[in-house]
Order: sequence, then structure tokens, then C-alpha cells
Amino acid sequence: MATESIDRCPICSNTEFEPFLFCTDFTTSHETFELQKCSTCFFVVTTPRPDAASLLKYYDSARYISHAGKSSVFLDSIYLFARNFTLRWKTKLIKKYISPVSILDYGCGTGEFLNACLSLGLECSGVEPSEGAMVKAISLTKLNIKASLSELEDQEFDVITLWHVLEHIPNLTEKLVEITHHLKENGMLFVAVPNYLSYDADVYGEYWAGFDVPRHLWHFSKRTMEKLFANAGLRLKEIQPMKLDAFYVSLLSQKYKSGSHTPAGILTALINGLVSNWKAKNNTNYSSLIYIATR
Repeated sequence: MATESIDRCPICSNTEFEPFLFCTDFTTSHETFELQKCSTCFFVVTTPRPDAASLLKYYDSARYISHAGKSSVFLDSIYLFARNFTLRWKTKLIKKYISPVSILDYGCGTGEFLNACLSLGLECSGVEPSEGAMVKAISLTKLNIKASLSELEDQEFDVITLWHVLEHIPNLTEKLVEITHHLKENGMLFVAVPNYLSYDADVYGEYWAGFDVPRHLWHFSKRTMEKLFANAGLRLKEIQPMKLDAFYVSLLSQKYKSGSHTPAGILTALINGLVSNWKAKNNTNYSSLIYIATR
């Protein structure tokens, strides 16, 4: 496996990192990867990590539920139930801030969010680099899903969304700038990412499912996301929580920690999710956060 290392923080350009955690890839390879923290801004990176070509195999798994269309085990059933609920919630959230006509979902996966938007009569476009996921998205939505932003040419959109996608993108600032070139002057960007400063992340540590190494290249906090947006010329308007994530992530993390599902483990995970959301009422450090921005 060819690897690459990060020697400069993409948020603050600092070149000094500190050891943070060693985490296991519980989804595909069961290999161990290191997380390091920038000594200046505390941005956490997965380094060293597989290079772009080698990373593809870590997505090639029936257990990688982001690109799966059916449930096979307990947690997948929970995920798919939560996803269906969240799809409706996401569209309502967007309409709270803007009345969109057109929407681009960057990293649209298998197309479920775009399909929900189509049912509302929106003009929808999607970009999905994964060929397997793209085929499923095209089958579901009947849209001409693109493999890259360059295929959109000069198209602009009222809304652009990245739902748990940014943590997978190697060139953070450059890609955000490229994406926002497709945002209309008064358009809005919605970016959801895990928050490693949440209570559930602290409880589960190396077992926290939000780290998802090596697929998650970066690990964000509110501070580093705000700085990243500023670097990309974006104006952050608001941060919204994804409260359901605390429960699903805790269930998955508990399984990683114990090795299997037990009634006691499920109860523990649900309590941890509940406590995580309760504690976040004071500091807004929810398990996942949505950052809403404009150009």
C-alpha cells in the first residue's frame, strides 16, 4: 500500500503535529491508523494514510453503508430508518433558510437526498466520484449525475450541500473554493461533518465511529471549520446540530468497543447518545454539526 503524510496543517499552515490517537479501521481492513493534532489550531488529521489510488479499496465493502441500499443487520436497519427521517428534516432545514429552485448535492452517494429534493419539484444536480455509487444514484433519480465539478461547466445553484463528504476530500480549501464558484450570489452552502469534541467522541475515544479511518482524512471542530470557511472566502451564518447522529454513532462505537451487540451495550450506547445531546445544549458540541454559509 502506497501512503502519504501530512506535513503542513491545511487550516493554519503550521508544520508541527502532536500524537493524538491510534484508531482501527473496523469497516474493511482492521488496520491501525494514526491521528495527529496540529499544535497550533488543534486540527486533527489522519497521517500517514493511503494515497488516493490505495484509498479506493477501503470503500469497497458491502459493510460500507453509505453506498448500500438495503439493510442486512441491526445497525444498518437503524441507519436506514434514521436516514429516511433525516432526509425529510434536511429538506425542511434548507427551506427554513432559503426558497431554492436549484440544488447541487456534492458527494451525492446513492442519490437518496437528491431523490427527496426531486419530490419537492427542485431542479437537482449531483456529483459523485465513486462509480458504483453513481450508478445507483442514476438508477434511483434518473438524473445525469456527474463524476466531477468540471462537468458542470458554469452552472450555478441556489443551494449546494455536502452531507458528511468534506472529511473525505484531500484538498480542503481548494475544493471548497471550487465548489462555491457554482453557488449563486445569494446562494447557501450546507456542510455536515462529525465533531471530534463531542461527548460521545470523548467517551469512545479510539472506538468512536466518527473517526472512520482511513476514509475520514480530517477530523473537525467548530473552531477549525470556522477557520476553513474563512480561508475559502465563505461567511459562516449559523451552525445546526444533527442530534440523531449521537445515537447512531454511539451504537456503532459501542459495537466496535465490545465486538458485538448486546442488550446492555445497546442501552449503554443510547444513554451515551442522550447524554451527548444533553451536554451539547450548553456548548453546542453535538456529535455532528451542519455549517451554513454564503459567499
